[in-house]
Amino acid sequence: MAKEKIPSTPAIRTLKENGVTFTLRAYKYEDRGGTEVAARELGCDEHQTVKTLVMEDEHKKPFIILMHGDRQVSTKNLARAIGTKGVTPCDPALAQKHTGYMVGGTSPFGIRKAMPIYAEESILDLPKIFINAGHRGLLAEMDPVEMARIIDLKPVRVGI
Repeated sequence: MAKEKIPSTPAIRTLKENGVTFTLRAYKYEDRGGTEVAARELGCDEHQTVKTLVMEDEHKKPFIILMHGDRQVSTKNLARAIGTKGVTPCDPALAQKHTGYMVGGTSPFGIRKAMPIYAEESILDLPKIFINAGHRGLLAEMDPVEMARIIDLKPVRVGI
């Protein structure tokens, strides 16, 4: 059986350059399957899978919010938490332009354009997380403390 080729992404390079201990976990990507498919395929808890969502404020300034796979973001609470009138999901083509990643493969590591990164604070309390490594069907299993060490995360409580 041929070994599957793992792509080298900006996310993976960023993790390696910063000395992060992580394990790459590949799975069969399904379009619009999200964290539910990733958790099922990898045999992990969907609560530990972290989705990387690109949003924008009312001035069209982009930012990232990291959320548990089994929870949703309250845009009303998020807007209040970050001090803006409103937030909306970023158009997928624009999100790709900002981050350098295709939707479904967006990682908070090695993004093309510097932007604020917010995280549901309870993610940081988990023993380990599974977060996108910059390619569809590829997650990095790691300690969330390591993630917080290399990203300037702003914790928020906006999950529902």
